[in-house]
Amino acid sequence: MSANPLDTALHSLREAAELAGLDPKVIELLSVPKRTMEFTFPMRMDSGEVRIFKAYRVHWCDALGNFKDGTRFTGNLTLDELKALALWMTIKHGVGGIPAGGGKGGVEVDPGELSTWELERLSRSFMRHLPMKGAWVDVPGADIGTSEQTQAWMLDEYEQIIGYHSPAAVNDKPAAVSGTVGSAEATGQGVYYVFEQAVKDFGFKEDCSVAVQGFGKVGAVLAGLLYEGGYKVVAVSDIYGGIHSSEGIDIPRLQEHVRKTGKVVEFPGAEPVSNEELLELDADILVPAAVQSVIGEENAPRIKARLVIEAANGPVTPKAEQYLLDKGIPVIPDVLANVGGATVCHFERIQGLTDEYWDLERVNGQLKEWILKAYHKMLETAKEKDSSYRMAAWVNALLKIEASVKKRGWV
Repeated sequence: MSANPLDTALHSLREAAELAGLDPKVIELLSVPKRTMEFTFPMRMDSGEVRIFKAYRVHWCDALGNFKDGTRFTGNLTLDELKALALWMTIKHGVGGIPAGGGKGGVEVDPGELSTWELERLSRSFMRHLPMKGAWVDVPGADIGTSEQTQAWMLDEYEQIIGYHSPAAVNDKPAAVSGTVGSAEATGQGVYYVFEQAVKDFGFKEDCSVAVQGFGKVGAVLAGLLYEGGYKVVAVSDIYGGIHSSEGIDIPRLQEHVRKTGKVVEFPGAEPVSNEELLELDADILVPAAVQSVIGEENAPRIKARLVIEAANGPVTPKAEQYLLDKGIPVIPDVLANVGGATVCHFERIQGLTDEYWDLERVNGQLKEWILKAYHKMLETAKEKDSSYRMAAWVNALLKIEASVKKRGWV
């Protein structure tokens, strides 16, 4: 199986569809995106030079509701990557009980090369040129290379275009711009709720060891929560490399180190370790929280963890997962474990549409209730179907989507 994320996503779709007994016409419908948009726009740089940027937006399936989420600003962006992410988002919404379809998009750019003013112009230009948008059409959220600030600029640009306020038209905004509290931490917070429950269900000790690959928006939040919860975080990494300490890492001190240096490497009292080596450490639980396809056929035989929880999108390839399962290493899939961000985006949209804004206790309380309901449904289906947890989560989502597709008369 190729490490192409679209191949990975479609492999899961076909396998789960067969397990669910899906109508062949529904499978055909879900095997391709409903709509793919590729567009360009010019932008004047601070130097006075005009650059042409390539942008994309993929709509996969909107049987459950309007498209939403995910906008990436990365230099290596590909259409296949965005198609995979849009399909995964479609399934995540189904898994999480969220009435929405899957969308993903972005701009081919390295945001680290842009000034603050250029990043603002890029964010506004993307929103201005995006062919379809609006609270009931397509709601862009943040992802790699984007942030609360880029989303605030996007919302402001959209509202300038339409001439009135529409806070539900963009997700992952700061609370000061009609966003929701807890949005930035939502994905990591959701993974933590799943982690806590899995520790109980799989019989791990309360101070079990954890390796977290990735110390960005998700991994850093998760590592902090794990530390506060009394778990032993023995390794973390970012794009520059990783660190390891069998005694456990002081995450608050590490977070301060990262604020000062911009990276986790050279943290006092820890040994250096590469991202590849981190995956193979002797930890009870492994949490890939960076990018897709980091565990493949080559390194799967060297994984020593007794449980893998996917905080990133598609970090384990299908053949690698089968190897892990054959070794008795369960995998809690991305479409369940990291659905917290999509769930809180749904809460954000509710708040924007009603002008009733929630406090953090309500946001996190609702998030925990929603994600654990989906988690227990996944376990129930896995037992009923004698399947992996990934297939169980996908089956649960696909059956919801199929029911809507048929009632709508699409097939």
